[in-house]
Amino acid sequence: MAQKSKIEWTENTWNPVTGCTKISAGCKNCYAHKMALRLQSMGQAKYINGFSVTLHPGCLEDPFNWKKPSMIFVNSMSDLFHKDVPIDYIKDVFSVMNSTPQHTYQILTKRAERLTEIAGELTWTSNIWQGVTVENISTVTRIDFLRKIPAVVKFISFEPLLGDIGDINLSNINWAIVGGESGVGARPVEEKWILNIKKQCERQNVLFYFKQWGGKNKKKSGRELLGKTWDSMPAMATI
Repeated sequence: MAQKSKIEWTENTWNPVTGCTKISAGCKNCYAHKMALRLQSMGQAKYINGFSVTLHPGCLEDPFNWKKPSMIFVNSMSDLFHKDVPIDYIKDVFSVMNSTPQHTYQILTKRAERLTEIAGELTWTSNIWQGVTVENISTVTRIDFLRKIPAVVKFISFEPLLGDIGDINLSNINWAIVGGESGVGARPVEEKWILNIKKQCERQNVLFYFKQWGGKNKKKSGRELLGKTWDSMPAMATI
């Protein structure tokens, strides 16, 4: 069955791949890395390799068994466009998504360059949303790669937001998620960085979602910005 998610902007997770490698500042305190090692120590078979990139073809058919239409975050414990995930396997994942239009799939990557290299070999049905992570000004170029993708919904996750990202071009982008880092060792986020993104979203007609302030106790820190929550997001695909 689908794995229920505590991530605010999705409902369930699907992990046909687990494991990854750290490539930029946002990866420093990766929750998936910590979780994978914990699950490995608990003896869970899916994480026998810890956080090494591992394919799970036995999980590919799972979405066919989920009767209720759901918002599904793909590879919350990995990155589908990691160099160690073969293109044929990525095509298999896309084939499942193409064949289950009742679900809406959200894919998030830091490997924006590889994404654009192989996007033309994939079928982008309307139920597939593609996003990139942008944690600081040095990773803003990922947006330019995302803009080239033929996904109906393109989104940016500014999480963990680690600094002011300056002025950005959000043309052909539909949605922005913003959040501070959470957990032990969380790096601080400043309100002015968040408001800079919010104002640019408003000017460029991009939906804005504020996920969390984060910190060691993210529940205590809450999700309110300027006295309210901001939960705008695209509508799920309809059959």
